[in-house]
Amino acid sequence: MKIRKAVLSDAQNIAIVHVDSWRTTYKGIVSDEFLTSLSYEERKRLWENVIPNGNVFIAENEEGQIVGFSSGGKERTGKYKKYDGELYAIYILKEYQGKGLGKKLIQPIINDLKKSNINSMLVWVIEDNSARYFYESLGGIRIDSEMVEISGKKVKEIAYGWEDIETIEYRLRS
Repeated sequence: MKIRKAVLSDAQNIAIVHVDSWRTTYKGIVSDEFLTSLSYEERKRLWENVIPNGNVFIAENEEGQIVGFSSGGKERTGKYKKYDGELYAIYILKEYQGKGLGKKLIQPIINDLKKSNINSMLVWVIEDNSARYFYESLGGIRIDSEMVEISGKKVKEIAYGWEDIETIEYRLRS
């Protein structure tokens, strides 16, 4: 797998991974109607705006197909004084999950945070999403939770935090 910084021309393929991974990851968690309504075109426009302004990284398979992505930066709400950075998103196509790709995609986010003198981080994850175990395995501590509404259905999101992102790096090396 090759990990690299995303460029604008990657927006369409990131959108495909984004929509397809939502449809598999959140099936049974959010409504099928909502998942069906997700649009590649809308997500492409979103990523066209995010890529030039953010830290977005992609994972390519041996054929050069984008199979996962991550993005992160400064914590967005300002509510969490101990956590200056945030992992905004990490999505991987279902057939590539469980193969260590998440660890490879989180590393460049950590590297960029450290370059910006940000040494702590949080991530929000829907409680019923099994990815929360990934964050727990990296030493994430549950720091908050809140109810959010997705297409008329309330779901619980959990925030995991790392006061020192070196904790994650240590676990990535283990």
